[in-house]
Amino acid sequence: MANLYRELCRLLQEGGCNFVRQGKGSHEIWFSPKTRRHFAVPSNISNSYTANAILKQAGLPKAF
Repeated sequence: MANLYRELCRLLQEGGCNFVRQGKGSHEIWFSPKTRRHFAVPSNISNSYTANAILKQAGLPKAF
């Protein structure tokens, strides 16, 4: 589970996304310059479906 979070963060950073701030609870707020959107990333991410949905919000291809 922790590896999924680390891998997702690595892919987001490589895709040009930036960590903005800590959100509520276990969530972080990130920004994608490709989609010009802010989106939430849970640090306790539990499945690949959620990870792929986050990548889609960031404008990046599926990886999990």
